[in-house]
Amino acid sequence: MQTMTVVALDAMGGDNAPAEIVKGAVDAVSSRGDIKVKLVGQEDVVREELVKYSYPQERIEVVDAPEVIEMAEPPVQAIRTKKQSSMVVGMNLVKQKEADAFVSAGSSGAVLVGGQTIVGRIKGIKRPPLAPLIPTESGVSLLIDCGANVDARPEHLVQFAKMGSIYMEKVVGVKNPRVAIVNIGAEEEKGNALVKETFPLLRACTDLNFVGSIEAREIPHGGADVIVCEAFVGNVILKLYEGLSSTLVGAIKQGLMSTLKSKIGAALALPAMKATLKAFDATEYGGAPLLGLNGLVVKTHGNSKAKEITNSIYQCVAFRENDINGIIKEKIVDTEQEDEN
Repeated sequence: MQTMTVVALDAMGGDNAPAEIVKGAVDAVSSRGDIKVKLVGQEDVVREELVKYSYPQERIEVVDAPEVIEMAEPPVQAIRTKKQSSMVVGMNLVKQKEADAFVSAGSSGAVLVGGQTIVGRIKGIKRPPLAPLIPTESGVSLLIDCGANVDARPEHLVQFAKMGSIYMEKVVGVKNPRVAIVNIGAEEEKGNALVKETFPLLRACTDLNFVGSIEAREIPHGGADVIVCEAFVGNVILKLYEGLSSTLVGAIKQGLMSTLKSKIGAALALPAMKATLKAFDATEYGGAPLLGLNGLVVKTHGNSKAKEITNSIYQCVAFRENDINGIIKEKIVDTEQEDEN
């Protein structure tokens, strides 16, 4: 009998909710038989979108949540006061084991607060990091942390590295993933106090394939599989990555359409260009998991369309099937407790 992955999906979160969120859910259950989606949001609004589609109705359930957490609301206050919001109701489904994962394109701050206060950390995990996959020349790398822990300590970064390594190996399929710490040079003596303190701790980890420091310019070339940093640095890298990508694509398109000759050349090169640009399309890789929680929480881009929502749901299936939380507990938490004893 096929095992079902149940995903609670925030139907009201993001710039394109609920239309693109609902479409992403429909596409996911229509293309695979091992997924059930609980669409959490204002029931009448969600059902109005659902009637536009044909889909296996037994695998999409609407869970009413009349309140909505807006992007500009203070995250802590919103999570505390809006108990009937799609985000709080959805995360409680994970907490109560009625869903395996929660996916939202809504407020990043509220997702981070709710993930820690509602779903809760695995006992022994000091800080849960946000970890998106970013495209590189050689495939993808995991950027960890990109927004959850601005004031991280060395022991936090060590756990980030271990969780990121597990995720890359078990979910993405990279054997013995290379782990590097973001630095301003390759030499060990370079960097700020956090990097200098963390470097020898990572080097001493026998369960990591630590390759040393990585400079920002080497990240797009695939210089490491797991890119370790605290959230301030990680968020700057991620936002620059996204902004530069869209700028370059726009400039290339404008250049190709500038003359008759360039338009003819563009028509000939179009198939190859589409394949190349697809590899650098962030929507192909789903959202950013918040690792180290008692259940999976995934944050997708605020402007997510259906494709990214669908891929985020697939991501949840891979996470559950590979028992990532069980491995994190066994290889990080239990091991650290044994070392302390």
